[in-house]
Amino acid sequence: MSTTAWPRPRVRRRTFLVGFGVIALLIAGVLSYIASSSPDGLDSATQQGCQTVTVNGTEELTGSCIAQHATDHAMSSSPLAEYAVKGAQYTNGIAGIIGVIVTLAVAVGAFWLIARARRTTATRDSVAAGN
Repeated sequence: MSTTAWPRPRVRRRTFLVGFGVIALLIAGVLSYIASSSPDGLDSATQQGCQTVTVNGTEELTGSCIAQHATDHAMSSSPLAEYAVKGAQYTNGIAGIIGVIVTLAVAVGAFWLIARARRTTATRDSVAAGN
């Protein structure tokens, strides 16, 4: 019996990147709506000893906890604060998609600059070597 290994199918870089982008956008856009709205570990720890009550349409903490002394952060009025677009309800999927697009754009830009710098260095080195 001969043992011939089947050639592994090659995935083109462009196909991989497009597939990766589509999956990232689907995760950000769809799974954002089913993510837990419960506080994460840090929020949960800072709220121990307090209860959240609604007073005049806004949530307030009663009791004694670290979170009572918290203030809004510098980016709290930014367009994507609180995982929503301008604070609008049910826009967390859109905010997730925007976040993925911005993150991928920054990563692609950084990798492009790195590759460009390497090409420039390689060209300079080959000219200096007299090739």
